[in-house]
Amino acid sequence: MSDQAITERIDIKTGWNCNNRCLFCVQGNKRSVYGNKDTAEVKKLLDEGVRDADSIVFTGGEVTIRPDLMEIVSYARDIGYKSIQIQTNGRMLAYKKVCEDLIRAGATEFSPALHGHSAELHDYLVHAPGAFKQTVRAIANLKELGALVITNSVICRANYRHLPELAALLTSLGADQFQFAFVHPLGTAAELFTSIVPRMSLLEPFVHKGLDIGLKAGRSVMTEAIPYCFMKGYEPFIGERVVPHTKIMEGHVTIQDYTVHRLTEGKAKGPRCAECAFCGMCEGPWREYPEKYGWEEFVPRMDFSGAHPDTFRGVKP
Repeated sequence: MSDQAITERIDIKTGWNCNNRCLFCVQGNKRSVYGNKDTAEVKKLLDEGVRDADSIVFTGGEVTIRPDLMEIVSYARDIGYKSIQIQTNGRMLAYKKVCEDLIRAGATEFSPALHGHSAELHDYLVHAPGAFKQTVRAIANLKELGALVITNSVICRANYRHLPELAALLTSLGADQFQFAFVHPLGTAAELFTSIVPRMSLLEPFVHKGLDIGLKAGRSVMTEAIPYCFMKGYEPFIGERVVPHTKIMEGHVTIQDYTVHRLTEGKAKGPRCAECAFCGMCEGPWREYPEKYGWEEFVPRMDFSGAHPDTFRGVKP
């Protein structure tokens, strides 16, 4: 690994084919434009990535529907990746043998996505009947096998009021960590903006209550893309504080440092953000949000009063 590299993790998009049709999908129609990479293409990206980092995330699209998945996971392990995460909608992991085979091949952690506390809600959001049952079974399978499970849930208009119920479900299933990620209004989410993207000021109490449920159960919890002005007392659980510097490799395009990309192209600061005591730590919202809804909700915090006592512990420089 190069001593000069700032990369801490490699994120490889193995392709865009998927067995879900999520209403909030940021990738939009990429499955129609790019499809999936073949085995040789993925291995080439793995060879390139291992020069910079020994931590890899396989994602897409949906990586678990690839017939060569075990082969590319084994290849990643064999060429030197130490941490191998499978980012997935979880449906194929309802088959316990798939979980067993992935662990045997070298997968060290799993990040299944669950977006609703009930089958009705989750299946509606991912447009796949039966998906909730499969993903819940997947998490149970992984925990039975002793795997590290780090879940992700996209916050949108249909589910934000149910985040506490979702948190309760995730903790009962044994998830080691869960994340509430505010929907990124790109792709399909942009096309359906007004029906998908909720107001941040409305979701705030539900996010906090959901985090409290996880914390009480002794789980690691975090959020993504929710600015500090909506996280008073919950500052240490803002995921951007600790997210590793990640190189994203899509094949047709490479983002050298996703942290820099978020700060320069993904997120935005508003006219009053400079007044906020947390401005230097905060990335702001996804820029598409204020372009549609404006900046009125984003009220600067004039000092650090009410902040969690661990607010400044472990913050990356």
